[in-house]
Amino acid sequence: MSIRFDRANSQLQKALSSIIQYKLNDPRLSPMIYVSEVNVTPDFKYCKVKISYDSDDQKELDETIKILQKSEGFIKNELAHSLKMPSMPKLIFELDKGTKAELRINEILNSLNIPKDDDGDNNEW
Repeated sequence: MSIRFDRANSQLQKALSSIIQYKLNDPRLSPMIYVSEVNVTPDFKYCKVKISYDSDDQKELDETIKILQKSEGFIKNELAHSLKMPSMPKLIFELDKGTKAELRINEILNSLNIPKDDDGDNNEW
């Protein structure tokens, strides 16, 4: 990707995070939602927004995505006020399953009782 798309993705991610956290006042949404990744198409018509949310309840995760999709008009309106773009892309919300897997792997690794090597010189296995 070019610097232009990287910058657009970064600005969209910051703005979307702020809008979802502070301006979208839906009590059904958890405050633990965050925007993990944003990818806008080269023609700026579509924007894939990956949402990360620490929950194991698939029904709750699906409901969160539905709420965000229904709020797309409000979110796009807020984006138009905060960003200067030629046109606002259609927002496509989806769950970021990679982040959840990463968290689970870290939990497993932390649960292993591997003693830390105090000696930096000891190379024994």
